Formats: sequence, structure tokens, C-alpha cells
Amino acid sequence: MTKTPITDRIAANLDLGLPKGARVDVAKSCGVDSSVTAALVARAGYDAVGITLQLYDHGVAIQKKGACCAGQDIHDARRVSEDLGIPHYVLDYEDRFGEAVMEDFADTYLAGATPIPCVRCNQRVKFKDLLQTSRDLGAEAMATGHYIRRTDDREGLALRRAADAGKDQSYFLFATTPEQLSFLRFPLGDLPKEVTRQMATELGLVVADKPDSQDICFVPEGKYSSVVERLRPGASVPGEIVHVDGTVLGRHQGVIHYTVGQRRGLGIGGGDPLFVVRLDADRHQVVVGPREALMVQDIRIDEVNWLGAEPLSSTPVKVGVKVRSTRPPVPATIEVRNTGTWVVLDDPQEGVAPGQACVFYAAGEGDTRVLGGGWVKQTLAASVNGQDAA
Repeated sequence: MTKTPITDRIAANLDLGLPKGARVDVAKSCGVDSSVTAALVARAGYDAVGITLQLYDHGVAIQKKGACCAGQDIHDARRVSEDLGIPHYVLDYEDRFGEAVMEDFADTYLAGATPIPCVRCNQRVKFKDLLQTSRDLGAEAMATGHYIRRTDDREGLALRRAADAGKDQSYFLFATTPEQLSFLRFPLGDLPKEVTRQMATELGLVVADKPDSQDICFVPEGKYSSVVERLRPGASVPGEIVHVDGTVLGRHQGVIHYTVGQRRGLGIGGGDPLFVVRLDADRHQVVVGPREALMVQDIRIDEVNWLGAEPLSSTPVKVGVKVRSTRPPVPATIEVRNTGTWVVLDDPQEGVAPGQACVFYAAGEGDTRVLGGGWVKQTLAASVNGQDAA
């Protein structure tokens, strides 16, 4: 008996909640995930159309291995669409991407915060402008290669963590709104990454062995400061490196060269290990201190996107939160105060910095719901009573 190819087996069970033949646009970057997503959508009987965004050119950022949305990568996306026999379009979103993501990236760094441009790209470009373009072109849904799940059952529409915890991308998709979620589909959410690779190999796709993108697409060799300096020439101002006790320990060439939690490269040597505790852009100061000074308990959140069944109110809500993409959710409470929305961690965490995302998850054991999140605006040290300080 001939064994059915794994791609066909998975495609046969793919239900996007739409009638067969419905047009589904597939957001195609250059990699294996979006390519396999397009193949599954097409083989499941939907009218798949590949759409790739050109987001930047080489005058602004240098292309590097593992990047996406420029040069050779667009060629790869087009080639895969041809091999799959589906239409493929490239949309020029350079201006939108530059304004909504790259300019924000530079300004956030100059303000002494730590940006996450991949979230901004999903929030302001892919799941906003591209999604609306897809609607305008007559699609009934847009599929992406993200590892996250969307469910629609008696409990309503929900965003859930991926089955493959090691590949879960919910941290980067917390800003997805209910309206966007109704239009989006995530065919890979129930699959382990190795199965996706296996399907790409089975299909003979040119991107089957292409490495995953690890860094920010427009940042060459991970040098964030070089991009900021290119976008904001002369904006980086030298200043003092100051201990939390007020002692001036040295000089620096600009806060954009530092991040909260950094230990290496401070250039102050000697004594006990010191870490960057905060960046004061207004005073052009890099504030350093011992490791315990990094511990944070209260976090004020801005631009909150809430996906819970009931609206946030003055009643505290127990949740799990991620303050870094690589960390597991930790217990916390959301409190709506007169000064804004605060997250109070059950146990202090280190290295939480303004500009990062704080993502909310359902607190129940085994509950995989993503409840939204927001941007870290302010942090209070573990030694400070957050309620009194707020």
C-alpha cells in the first residue's frame, strides 16, 4: 500500500472555516513556514494567492543571511509560488514600513527604551495595512506561517499558544485585535517545526533548508546602534555612566549603545559586577548597579490590547505574563489604577525595560489562551511598593 504524503494528510484535515474554493491570501515572506502554509492552503482546496511585502531597500539596511522581505528573499518567495502553481504578488510597502517600524525603532532607542520592531511590524503593517489590502482585493481570509493557534468554538474566538512551545510566537502577536483575528488563519499552529521542514522537503521547495530568521530583518549583523545612527545622524549624545548611588563612574558615547541588563562592554572595569539598570535619555545617563537593582515587581503598561472575555476593570485579574519572548509566563496580577494599567508580578523579575512587550496569558493550568498585552512604559524596583508609588 502506498503511503499518503504527509503534506496531503495534513492538508486533508485543514479546515479554515470557509467553503472550499474561497480565496485565501497567504502572507509569504521568504522562508519555509510561509511557503508550507501556502502549499497547505492550496492543497486543502482553497484559492491560495501569495502576497509578499517589499519592506526595505539596501540604501537603508544591508541584506544579510536569514533576513526577509528584500532582494533574493522576494525572488525565493516568487519561485515557491510558481512551483506551487499559485498566483503571487509583491507589494511595495517600503514607505509604510519605514515610517511605522524603522522610524519608531530609532526614536524608541533614542528615548532610552528597548524596541521590538517585529511586534510593530505585525501590528502596524502586516496585520493592519496588508490585512486591509487583502480584504479590499476580495480575499475571505489571510493565512500566515506563524506558530500560534486561532480557535472559534462555544467560548468564542480566541488566540492560543502554539502546540510547539519551542516555536510559539504569541509574544510577537499580542497586539492582534479581535477584528483582525476574525480574518486571520494560522495553519501551522498545531504542528511541530520538524514536520513543517519535512513537508517542505517532500514538496521539493527551494527554501526547504533555509535557516530561520533570528535577527531583526533590517539590522545588519545585529548592530542596532548603526541603524539608529543611520536614521538619526548625530542624535546620539555622549554622557555619564552613573552608579545607582549617584557616583559618576565614567563616560559613554550615547544611550543607544546600551540595553537594560547589559553587563559586558560598559568600559568601567574593576570591582563587583555591574549591570545597566536604566537609561535616562533626558539626562544622557547610563545608570548601572548590582544585579539585585535589576529586579522589578510593578510594571506600568501602555497601549493595552485585551482579548479577554470580560473588559478590564478595577477588579484585579490573575494572569500569567511574559516580559521576554524566551521566558515562560510567570504569575502576575493586572490592576487598573488611576495612573493606568499595572502588572504586579508575584515574584520579581530582572531585566524588564521600557519599550519591551508584556504579554498576558490565561492563568488556569492547561489554559493556552493569549489574553493580549501591552508595552512596558514604566518599571518599579522590587523594593518599592508599587501601589504607594503609583
